Amino acid sequence: MNKILHTSRLELIAATLSHVEAELNASSQLGALLGAEVPDGWPPGEYDRGAQEFFRECLERGGDDVVGWYGWYAVRRADAAGPARVVGAGGFLGRPTPEGEVETGYSLLPETRGQGYATELVRALLEHAFTHPDVQRVVAQTAEGNEASVAVLARAGFSPAGPGAEPGSLRFEILRGA
Repeated sequence: MNKILHTSRLELIAATLSHVEAELNASSQLGALLGAEVPDGWPPGEYDRGAQEFFRECLERGGDDVVGWYGWYAVRRADAAGPARVVGAGGFLGRPTPEGEVETGYSLLPETRGQGYATELVRALLEHAFTHPDVQRVVAQTAEGNEASVAVLARAGFSPAGPGAEPGSLRFEILRGA
């Protein structure tokens, strides 16, 4: 059973082991499972083969219980402009820590940037995370010079929280109830 989140323009579909295996094999197989076009250039940005393999390993180990704590595919619903189409991916790096923290990230295909999809995606992921009582804080990290990503995080309600884990990165956070 697929976990799906709905926004005004997107359906976010939680990655299952079947999705990730299809994606690693051929984007056309992923498209068939999602019922959407997967554009050339997939996967986007930092959601690369290494990330896909990491998610596959996590889903193999955790099974159905971890679906929704890793990848989500952002699919623009079919409309007058065209058929359903994958515009990006986002998600979490796993279940909440004992302190109640989860880390989120996202990446969009270059041709879909600047259209509000990233903010829509991040807001939906936040709303989903905070439906779980164990989640007290959601964090995100981005490169210092990535002004577009910093703006997305600000629009989604994140606040700066100091340097990130990697040199040249910034950490942002949002607390439950903020």
